[in-house]
Amino acid sequence: MKTFLILGAGTAGTLLASRISKKLNKKDWKIIIVEKDQNHYYQPGFLFVPFGIYKPKDTYKPNRKFIPSGAEFINSEIDTIDPDANKVTLVKDKQVIKYDYLVIATGSTIRPAETEGLMDGGWRKNIFDFYTPDGSTALGKFLESWQGGRLVINIAEMPIKCPVAPLEFIFLADWFFTKKGIRNKVELVFSTPLSGAFTKPKASAMLGNLMAKKNIKVEPDFAISDVDSGKNVIHSYDGREIPFDLLVSTPVNMGAPVIERSGIGDDLNFIPTDKFTLQSKNWQNVFVLGDASNIPASKAGAVAHFSTGTALENILAHIKDEEMLAKFDGHANCFIETGFNKASLIDFNYDVEPLPGMYPVPGIGPMSLLGESVINHWGKLGFKYLYWDILMRGWEVPLPDKLSMAGKKLD
Repeated sequence: MKTFLILGAGTAGTLLASRISKKLNKKDWKIIIVEKDQNHYYQPGFLFVPFGIYKPKDTYKPNRKFIPSGAEFINSEIDTIDPDANKVTLVKDKQVIKYDYLVIATGSTIRPAETEGLMDGGWRKNIFDFYTPDGSTALGKFLESWQGGRLVINIAEMPIKCPVAPLEFIFLADWFFTKKGIRNKVELVFSTPLSGAFTKPKASAMLGNLMAKKNIKVEPDFAISDVDSGKNVIHSYDGREIPFDLLVSTPVNMGAPVIERSGIGDDLNFIPTDKFTLQSKNWQNVFVLGDASNIPASKAGAVAHFSTGTALENILAHIKDEEMLAKFDGHANCFIETGFNKASLIDFNYDVEPLPGMYPVPGIGPMSLLGESVINHWGKLGFKYLYWDILMRGWEVPLPDKLSMAGKKLD
Protein backbone atom coordinates (compact mmCIF):
# COMPACT_ATOMS: atom_id res chain seq x y z
CA MET A 1 0.00 0.00 0.00
CA LYS A 2 1.23 3.49 -0.87
CA THR A 3 1.34 6.39 1.60
CA PHE A 4 0.12 9.91 0.97
CA LEU A 5 1.47 12.09 3.76
CA ILE A 6 0.22 15.58 4.64
CA LEU A 7 2.18 17.71 7.09
CA GLY A 8 -0.04 20.32 8.72
CA ALA A 9 -3.78 20.39 9.35
CA GLY A 10 -4.39 24.09 8.95
CA THR A 11 -6.56 25.50 6.16
CA ALA A 12 -4.49 24.19 3.25
CA GLY A 13 -3.69 20.78 4.72
CA THR A 14 -7.27 20.10 5.82
CA LEU A 15 -8.76 21.20 2.50
CA LEU A 16 -6.37 19.01 0.52
CA ALA A 17 -6.93 16.05 2.84
CA SER A 18 -10.71 16.29 2.52
CA ARG A 19 -10.59 16.48 -1.26
CA ILE A 20 -7.94 13.91 -2.03
CA SER A 21 -9.52 11.37 0.32
CA LYS A 22 -12.43 11.27 -2.14
CA LYS A 23 -10.10 10.65 -5.09
CA LEU A 24 -7.57 8.05 -3.94
CA ASN A 25 -8.53 4.38 -3.83
CA LYS A 26 -8.47 3.37 -0.17
CA LYS A 27 -7.36 -0.13 -1.15
CA ASP A 28 -4.19 1.29 -2.68
CA TRP A 29 -3.50 4.40 -0.60
CA LYS A 30 -3.13 5.24 3.06
CA ILE A 31 -3.58 8.93 3.94
CA ILE A 32 -1.72 10.21 7.01
CA ILE A 33 -2.04 13.73 8.42
CA VAL A 34 0.48 15.02 10.97
CA GLU A 35 -0.30 18.13 13.02
CA LYS A 36 1.36 19.45 16.18
CA ASP A 37 -1.72 21.28 17.52
CA GLN A 38 -4.80 19.56 18.87
CA ASN A 39 -6.93 22.54 17.82
CA HIS A 40 -7.63 24.01 14.40
CA TYR A 41 -7.60 27.81 14.59
CA TYR A 42 -9.75 30.15 12.53
CA GLN A 43 -6.97 32.70 12.23
CA PRO A 44 -9.06 35.59 10.80
CA GLY A 45 -10.89 35.54 14.12
CA PHE A 46 -7.80 36.64 16.06
CA LEU A 47 -8.32 40.16 14.66
CA PHE A 48 -11.69 40.47 16.37
CA VAL A 49 -10.73 39.20 19.84
CA PRO A 50 -8.97 42.39 21.07
CA PHE A 51 -12.11 44.42 20.31
CA GLY A 52 -14.54 42.03 21.98
CA ILE A 53 -16.27 41.10 18.71
CA TYR A 54 -15.21 37.45 19.12
CA LYS A 55 -14.35 35.58 22.27
CA PRO A 56 -11.18 33.45 22.21
CA LYS A 57 -13.31 30.28 22.22
CA ASP A 58 -14.85 31.38 18.90
CA THR A 59 -11.52 30.94 17.09
CA TYR A 60 -10.84 27.22 17.44
CA LYS A 61 -12.29 23.73 17.23
CA PRO A 62 -10.68 20.28 17.70
CA ASN A 63 -8.56 19.24 14.72
CA ARG A 64 -9.88 15.71 14.74
CA LYS A 65 -13.35 17.03 13.90
CA PHE A 66 -12.20 17.84 10.35
CA ILE A 67 -10.06 14.80 9.54
CA PRO A 68 -11.69 12.88 6.67
CA SER A 69 -12.99 9.39 7.31
CA GLY A 70 -10.37 6.74 6.78
CA ALA A 71 -7.39 9.07 7.18
CA GLU A 72 -4.94 8.56 10.04
CA PHE A 73 -4.32 11.60 12.25
CA ILE A 74 -1.09 11.87 14.24
CA ASN A 75 -0.79 14.63 16.81
CA SER A 76 2.95 15.32 16.95
CA GLU A 77 5.67 17.83 16.25
CA ILE A 78 7.75 17.06 13.19
CA ASP A 79 11.45 16.60 13.84
CA THR A 80 12.84 16.45 10.28
CA ILE A 81 11.75 16.10 6.67
CA ASP A 82 14.07 14.16 4.36
CA PRO A 83 12.70 14.38 0.80
CA ASP A 84 15.76 12.64 -0.67
CA ALA A 85 14.91 9.54 1.36
CA ASN A 86 11.10 10.02 1.14
CA LYS A 87 10.74 9.98 4.90
CA VAL A 88 9.65 12.18 7.80
CA THR A 89 10.73 11.75 11.41
CA LEU A 90 8.36 12.82 14.17
CA VAL A 91 9.23 14.04 17.64
CA LYS A 92 6.68 11.67 19.14
CA ASP A 93 8.45 8.36 19.78
CA LYS A 94 10.90 9.31 16.99
CA GLN A 95 8.42 7.66 14.63
CA VAL A 96 9.60 7.49 10.99
CA ILE A 97 7.01 7.71 8.21
CA LYS A 98 8.00 6.63 4.72
CA TYR A 99 5.86 8.18 1.99
CA ASP A 100 5.23 8.01 -1.73
CA TYR A 101 3.80 11.53 -1.98
CA LEU A 102 4.20 14.40 0.44
CA VAL A 103 2.24 17.62 0.87
CA ILE A 104 3.89 20.21 3.10
CA ALA A 105 1.38 22.62 4.61
CA THR A 106 3.18 23.55 7.82
CA GLY A 107 2.22 27.23 7.63
CA SER A 108 4.10 30.20 8.99
CA THR A 109 4.55 31.67 12.44
CA ILE A 110 5.46 35.06 13.87
CA ARG A 111 9.04 35.44 15.10
CA PRO A 112 9.17 38.48 17.39
CA ALA A 113 12.68 37.55 18.55
CA GLU A 114 13.93 38.43 15.05
CA THR A 115 13.49 42.14 15.87
CA GLU A 116 15.95 43.41 18.46
CA GLY A 117 14.26 44.53 21.68
CA LEU A 118 10.72 43.56 20.67
CA MET A 119 10.46 40.89 23.37
CA ASP A 120 12.27 42.82 26.07
CA GLY A 121 10.54 44.50 29.04
CA GLY A 122 7.43 45.69 27.19
CA TRP A 123 6.35 42.41 25.63
CA ARG A 124 2.74 41.65 26.60
CA LYS A 125 2.76 44.76 28.82
CA ASN A 126 2.43 47.58 26.30
CA ILE A 127 3.75 45.65 23.27
CA PHE A 128 1.48 43.01 21.73
CA ASP A 129 0.78 40.96 18.65
CA PHE A 130 -2.69 39.86 17.53
CA TYR A 131 -1.61 37.00 15.24
CA THR A 132 -1.68 34.37 17.98
CA PRO A 133 -4.37 33.18 20.41
CA ASP A 134 -2.34 34.36 23.41
CA GLY A 135 -1.42 37.67 21.82
CA SER A 136 -4.92 38.65 20.77
CA THR A 137 -6.37 37.66 24.16
CA ALA A 138 -3.72 39.60 26.10
CA LEU A 139 -4.21 42.67 23.90
CA GLY A 140 -7.96 42.52 24.46
CA LYS A 141 -7.48 42.56 28.23
CA PHE A 142 -5.12 45.53 27.90
CA LEU A 143 -7.54 47.53 25.77
CA GLU A 144 -10.36 47.05 28.27
CA SER A 145 -8.74 49.52 30.66
CA TRP A 146 -6.44 51.58 28.41
CA GLN A 147 -7.31 55.25 28.64
CA GLY A 148 -5.54 56.48 25.53
CA GLY A 149 -2.21 57.65 24.18
CA ARG A 150 -0.23 56.91 21.05
CA LEU A 151 -1.05 53.55 19.46
CA VAL A 152 1.46 52.49 16.81
CA ILE A 153 0.92 49.45 14.65
CA ASN A 154 4.10 48.28 12.98
CA ILE A 155 4.74 45.75 10.22
CA ALA A 156 8.28 44.44 10.64
CA GLU A 157 8.76 43.11 7.11
CA MET A 158 6.96 41.32 4.30
CA PRO A 159 5.67 38.71 3.64
CA ILE A 160 3.15 38.34 6.44
CA LYS A 161 0.07 36.25 7.07
CA CYS A 162 -3.00 38.06 5.73
CA PRO A 163 -1.38 41.31 4.50
CA VAL A 164 -4.56 43.33 5.12
CA ALA A 165 -4.90 42.36 8.81
CA PRO A 166 -2.77 45.27 10.15
CA LEU A 167 -4.93 47.67 8.11
CA GLU A 168 -8.06 46.11 9.52
CA PHE A 169 -6.67 46.42 13.04
CA ILE A 170 -6.05 50.16 12.73
CA PHE A 171 -9.51 50.74 11.22
CA LEU A 172 -11.19 48.70 13.97
CA ALA A 173 -9.15 50.59 16.58
CA ASP A 174 -10.54 53.87 15.21
CA TRP A 175 -14.08 52.45 15.56
CA PHE A 176 -13.40 50.89 18.98
CA PHE A 177 -12.03 54.05 20.59
CA THR A 178 -14.79 56.15 19.03
CA LYS A 179 -17.35 53.78 20.53
CA LYS A 180 -15.63 54.06 23.93
CA GLY A 181 -15.72 57.85 23.67
CA ILE A 182 -11.94 58.30 23.86
CA ARG A 183 -10.97 58.61 20.19
CA ASN A 184 -9.87 62.20 20.84
CA LYS A 185 -7.40 60.80 23.38
CA VAL A 186 -5.87 58.25 21.00
CA GLU A 187 -3.37 58.97 18.24
CA LEU A 188 -3.26 56.20 15.63
CA VAL A 189 -0.08 55.58 13.63
CA PHE A 190 0.37 52.94 10.91
CA SER A 191 4.04 52.20 10.19
CA THR A 192 4.93 49.95 7.29
CA PRO A 193 7.99 48.96 5.25
CA LEU A 194 5.87 49.49 2.12
CA SER A 195 5.67 52.80 0.28
CA GLY A 196 1.95 53.03 1.00
CA ALA A 197 -0.93 51.37 2.80
CA PHE A 198 -0.87 48.27 0.57
CA THR A 199 1.28 46.54 -2.06
CA LYS A 200 -0.96 47.30 -5.05
CA PRO A 201 -1.38 50.93 -6.32
CA LYS A 202 -5.19 51.25 -6.65
CA ALA A 203 -5.87 49.52 -3.33
CA SER A 204 -3.07 51.49 -1.65
CA ALA A 205 -4.56 54.78 -2.85
CA MET A 206 -8.08 53.86 -1.70
CA LEU A 207 -6.91 52.65 1.71
CA GLY A 208 -4.54 55.59 2.15
CA ASN A 209 -7.38 58.03 1.49
CA LEU A 210 -9.53 56.20 4.01
CA MET A 211 -6.80 56.48 6.62
CA ALA A 212 -6.51 60.21 5.99
CA LYS A 213 -10.28 60.62 6.48
CA LYS A 214 -10.07 58.72 9.76
CA ASN A 215 -7.10 60.81 10.99
CA ILE A 216 -4.73 57.85 10.96
CA LYS A 217 -1.11 58.82 10.32
CA VAL A 218 0.86 56.64 7.89
CA GLU A 219 4.63 56.19 8.26
CA PRO A 220 5.70 54.57 4.96
CA ASP A 221 9.05 52.99 4.09
CA PHE A 222 9.69 52.33 7.78
CA ALA A 223 12.02 49.32 8.04
CA ILE A 224 12.19 48.64 11.77
CA SER A 225 15.66 47.98 13.18
CA ASP A 226 14.94 47.69 16.89
CA VAL A 227 12.59 48.46 19.76
CA ASP A 228 13.61 50.40 22.86
CA SER A 229 10.94 49.30 25.31
CA GLY A 230 12.51 51.38 28.09
CA LYS A 231 11.94 54.58 26.12
CA ASN A 232 8.87 53.31 24.24
CA VAL A 233 10.41 54.02 20.84
CA ILE A 234 10.88 52.02 17.63
CA HIS A 235 13.77 52.81 15.30
CA SER A 236 14.20 52.29 11.56
CA TYR A 237 17.37 51.47 9.67
CA ASP A 238 17.37 54.95 8.12
CA GLY A 239 17.53 56.62 11.53
CA ARG A 240 13.89 57.53 12.06
CA GLU A 241 12.12 56.84 15.32
CA ILE A 242 8.48 56.56 16.32
CA PRO A 243 7.47 56.93 19.97
CA PHE A 244 4.54 54.89 21.29
CA ASP A 245 2.45 54.29 24.37
CA LEU A 246 1.04 51.08 22.93
CA LEU A 247 2.83 49.11 20.20
CA VAL A 248 0.88 46.52 18.22
CA SER A 249 3.41 44.54 16.24
CA THR A 250 3.15 42.39 13.16
CA PRO A 251 6.47 40.63 13.71
CA VAL A 252 8.67 38.91 11.15
CA ASN A 253 6.87 35.89 9.69
CA MET A 254 8.81 32.72 8.92
CA GLY A 255 8.07 29.18 7.87
CA ALA A 256 7.94 26.38 10.42
CA PRO A 257 11.15 25.58 12.35
CA VAL A 258 11.16 22.05 10.90
CA ILE A 259 11.82 23.55 7.46
CA GLU A 260 15.01 25.15 8.78
CA ARG A 261 16.07 21.99 10.63
CA SER A 262 15.57 19.99 7.46
CA GLY A 263 17.43 22.46 5.25
CA ILE A 264 14.71 22.56 2.59
CA GLY A 265 13.69 26.24 2.69
CA ASP A 266 14.97 29.72 1.93
CA ASP A 267 16.25 32.31 4.41
CA LEU A 268 12.74 32.74 5.86
CA ASN A 269 12.07 28.97 5.92
CA PHE A 270 9.66 29.12 2.98
CA ILE A 271 9.98 26.26 0.49
CA PRO A 272 10.91 26.99 -3.16
CA THR A 273 7.73 26.12 -5.05
CA ASP A 274 6.57 26.39 -8.65
CA LYS A 275 4.01 29.20 -8.45
CA PHE A 276 1.81 27.63 -11.15
CA THR A 277 1.87 23.89 -10.42
CA LEU A 278 2.52 24.13 -6.63
CA GLN A 279 5.07 21.35 -6.96
CA SER A 280 8.33 21.62 -5.05
CA LYS A 281 11.11 22.91 -7.27
CA ASN A 282 13.47 20.28 -5.89
CA TRP A 283 11.42 17.09 -5.42
CA GLN A 284 8.82 15.85 -7.89
CA ASN A 285 6.71 13.92 -5.39
CA VAL A 286 6.48 16.88 -2.99
CA PHE A 287 3.84 19.62 -3.24
CA VAL A 288 3.68 22.71 -1.04
CA LEU A 289 0.50 24.52 -0.01
CA GLY A 290 -0.55 27.55 1.99
CA ASP A 291 1.90 29.73 3.88
CA ALA A 292 4.69 27.12 3.70
CA SER A 293 5.56 27.95 0.08
CA ASN A 294 7.49 30.89 -1.33
CA ILE A 295 5.06 31.63 -4.17
CA PRO A 296 4.48 35.39 -4.69
CA ALA A 297 0.87 35.32 -3.50
CA SER A 298 -0.78 36.51 -0.31
CA LYS A 299 -0.25 34.29 2.70
CA ALA A 300 -3.97 34.15 3.36
CA GLY A 301 -6.72 31.57 3.69
CA ALA A 302 -8.21 32.53 0.33
CA VAL A 303 -4.99 31.54 -1.44
CA ALA A 304 -4.95 28.23 0.41
CA HIS A 305 -8.54 27.69 -0.71
CA PHE A 306 -8.15 28.73 -4.35
CA SER A 307 -4.86 26.87 -4.84
CA THR A 308 -6.09 23.55 -3.47
CA GLY A 309 -7.98 22.67 -6.65
CA THR A 310 -4.87 23.19 -8.75
CA ALA A 311 -2.74 21.12 -6.38
CA LEU A 312 -5.30 18.32 -6.35
CA GLU A 313 -5.44 18.13 -10.16
CA ASN A 314 -1.67 18.16 -10.50
CA ILE A 315 -1.05 15.59 -7.78
CA LEU A 316 -3.53 13.18 -9.34
CA ALA A 317 -2.01 13.75 -12.79
CA HIS A 318 1.51 13.17 -11.45
CA ILE A 319 0.44 9.95 -9.73
CA LYS A 320 -0.87 8.74 -13.10
CA ASP A 321 2.37 9.85 -14.79
CA GLU A 322 0.43 12.40 -16.84
CA GLU A 323 1.30 15.99 -17.67
CA MET A 324 0.32 18.51 -14.98
CA LEU A 325 -1.93 20.93 -16.84
CA ALA A 326 -3.55 22.85 -13.98
CA LYS A 327 -2.07 26.30 -13.34
CA PHE A 328 -2.65 28.44 -10.25
CA ASP A 329 -2.95 32.14 -11.13
CA GLY A 330 -2.28 33.52 -7.66
CA HIS A 331 -5.96 34.29 -7.05
CA ALA A 332 -6.69 35.92 -3.70
CA ASN A 333 -9.55 37.90 -2.27
CA CYS A 334 -9.82 39.51 1.11
CA PHE A 335 -12.43 41.39 3.07
CA ILE A 336 -10.95 44.45 4.75
CA GLU A 337 -12.80 45.57 7.86
CA THR A 338 -12.94 49.38 7.87
CA GLY A 339 -14.90 49.92 11.08
CA PHE A 340 -18.39 51.11 11.91
CA ASN A 341 -19.97 47.93 10.49
CA LYS A 342 -18.43 48.40 7.07
CA ALA A 343 -15.80 46.57 5.07
CA SER A 344 -14.15 46.62 1.66
CA LEU A 345 -13.24 43.71 -0.58
CA ILE A 346 -10.29 43.13 -2.91
CA ASP A 347 -9.95 40.43 -5.58
CA PHE A 348 -6.69 39.97 -7.49
CA ASN A 349 -4.00 37.56 -8.71
CA TYR A 350 -0.36 37.43 -9.80
CA ASP A 351 -0.94 39.78 -12.73
CA VAL A 352 -4.08 41.79 -11.97
CA GLU A 353 -4.19 44.28 -9.10
CA PRO A 354 -7.37 44.88 -7.06
CA LEU A 355 -9.90 46.78 -9.17
CA PRO A 356 -13.25 48.42 -8.40
CA GLY A 357 -16.46 46.62 -9.34
CA MET A 358 -18.93 44.08 -7.98
CA TYR A 359 -18.37 40.50 -6.76
CA PRO A 360 -19.16 37.68 -7.34
CA VAL A 361 -22.00 38.48 -9.83
CA PRO A 362 -21.09 41.22 -12.36
CA GLY A 363 -23.15 44.36 -11.86
CA ILE A 364 -25.10 42.80 -9.00
CA GLY A 365 -22.58 41.74 -6.40
CA PRO A 366 -23.75 41.94 -3.70
CA MET A 367 -20.17 42.60 -2.58
CA SER A 368 -18.51 45.84 -3.69
CA LEU A 369 -14.84 45.82 -4.71
CA LEU A 370 -12.57 48.63 -3.45
CA GLY A 371 -15.55 50.26 -1.78
CA GLU A 372 -16.99 50.21 1.74
CA SER A 373 -20.34 48.57 2.42
CA VAL A 374 -22.33 47.02 5.25
CA ILE A 375 -22.86 43.89 3.14
CA ASN A 376 -19.11 43.40 2.91
CA HIS A 377 -18.89 43.62 6.70
CA TRP A 378 -21.51 40.94 7.19
CA GLY A 379 -19.81 38.88 4.51
CA LYS A 380 -16.61 39.04 6.54
CA LEU A 381 -18.33 37.98 9.77
CA GLY A 382 -20.43 35.35 8.02
CA PHE A 383 -17.41 33.71 6.44
CA LYS A 384 -16.61 32.07 9.77
CA TYR A 385 -19.66 29.80 9.38
CA LEU A 386 -18.81 29.04 5.76
CA TYR A 387 -15.29 28.16 6.89
CA TRP A 388 -16.26 25.76 9.68
CA ASP A 389 -19.37 24.17 8.18
CA ILE A 390 -18.50 23.94 4.48
CA LEU A 391 -14.83 24.52 3.63
CA MET A 392 -13.29 22.52 6.44
CA ARG A 393 -15.66 19.64 5.79
CA GLY A 394 -14.44 19.35 2.22
CA TRP A 395 -17.57 20.64 0.51
CA GLU A 396 -17.19 22.64 -2.69
CA VAL A 397 -17.83 26.39 -2.57
CA PRO A 398 -19.40 27.83 -5.76
CA LEU A 399 -16.63 30.37 -6.34
CA PRO A 400 -14.10 30.04 -9.18
CA ASP A 401 -10.52 29.19 -8.22
CA LYS A 402 -9.20 31.49 -10.95
CA LEU A 403 -9.65 35.24 -11.04
CA SER A 404 -12.54 36.46 -13.17
CA MET A 405 -12.47 39.91 -14.75
CA ALA A 406 -16.25 39.95 -15.03
CA GLY A 407 -17.72 42.84 -13.06
CA LYS A 408 -14.40 44.68 -12.68
CA LYS A 409 -13.73 48.20 -13.93
CA LEU A 410 -10.40 48.74 -15.62
CA ASP A 411 -10.52 52.56 -15.58
